Amino acid sequence: MTWIVEPFSLDFVQRALVGGALVAVLCGVVGTWVVVRGMAFLGEALAHGMLPGVALATVLGFPVVLGATVSAIAMSLGIGALQRRGGLSYDTSIGMLFVAMLALGIIVISHSGSFATDATAILFGDILAISAPDLVGLALATAAGLVLAAAARRPLVALAIDPRTAAVLGLAPRAAQA
Repeated sequence: MTWIVEPFSLDFVQRALVGGALVAVLCGVVGTWVVVRGMAFLGEALAHGMLPGVALATVLGFPVVLGATVSAIAMSLGIGALQRRGGLSYDTSIGMLFVAMLALGIIVISHSGSFATDATAILFGDILAISAPDLVGLALATAAGLVLAAAARRPLVALAIDPRTAAVLGLAPRAAQA
């Protein structure tokens, strides 16, 4: 039976387990606020909406995490802008940018002759490919997410219940909305 474990060193499996646990904690905290606010489609849309940033970073030789971060921030700001200024619902704003960002990512991939990475690998990843530096980054992101969620708890709760009441209470719902 030892031949089954040989292709995957326990180091890979242990890092995958720790990485998965860190992501589960962070997604559990963030996901709660996303679902309470009625934006459950956001997670799927952000996952696919990061494709153009990841593709551009890969083509230009930048860190993939940087490209994904820039793309996710741009998409989040775009969703907020469409919802506030365009008078669209969150689902409509998310859906529009989800499709637009995914299409932009496919265009970048298809027009770059030097793109050697499979788009499926970018979209879905490989949990066994988590490295020790990735774990450090995930731990920092999880800690930052927990601290931010704890610090912004009151405005987030008020915003989830009623944004007008949150504004009257002086809890800065616009800051929590971004």
